[in-house]
Amino acid sequence: MADGENVAFLPYQFEPESDPEDAAEEPRELRPQQEVSERRMATPSKTPPGADPKQLERTGTVREIGSQAVWSLSSCKPGFGVDQLRDDNLETYWQSDGSQPHLVNIQFRRRTTVKMLCIYADYKSDESYTPSKISVRVGNNFHNLQEIRQLEMVEPSGWIHISLINQRTNEPISTFMIQIAVLANHQNGRDTHMRQIKVYTPVEESSIGKFPRCTTVDFMMYRTIR
Repeated sequence: MADGENVAFLPYQFEPESDPEDAAEEPRELRPQQEVSERRMATPSKTPPGADPKQLERTGTVREIGSQAVWSLSSCKPGFGVDQLRDDNLETYWQSDGSQPHLVNIQFRRRTTVKMLCIYADYKSDESYTPSKISVRVGNNFHNLQEIRQLEMVEPSGWIHISLINQRTNEPISTFMIQIAVLANHQNGRDTHMRQIKVYTPVEESSIGKFPRCTTVDFMMYRTIR
């Protein structure tokens, strides 16, 4: 019986030790592949561009009201200020000239309903000047601003739509002031570029009755009294 036991247990005892080198090498071969896979999963995708705001205006559901506000900046280089930020030209831009955060202040004379902001950024042209983290704050004045949105962007090239809908009421916000703060740039850049900013309010239905919306250019020219 002693011989039988030796024959039965010998294969069981020696089988785990048959290829010690292969067992030691296998984890070393898998680790680099796992690290590459983890890096790929951690790499964020680029921020997709939104639609041209002019397309939204043509639907008749929103109206641009930036001209009703007073605009100011925390800093700017000469010739690269508010005028360039609001000139409807995607080739011009605001360039800050100071320490972060870089601020754009939009102040209305009365409480105003705002549904959305549209910001144009172009990483292909601006590289390290392109914002990577933005904060949107609202309030009555500089002393009681509260952050309502913060977003991170990855190499944006196009329009970025920022909804200003109140999550509790599902209604657009109503405010005297909006502040856009650039908290960080790509590649740890110091100063920033923004090429355009547009501010949109919803178009209210007529109190007399509902009529078809004016969506053609010819109709839109005569939809308001100047």
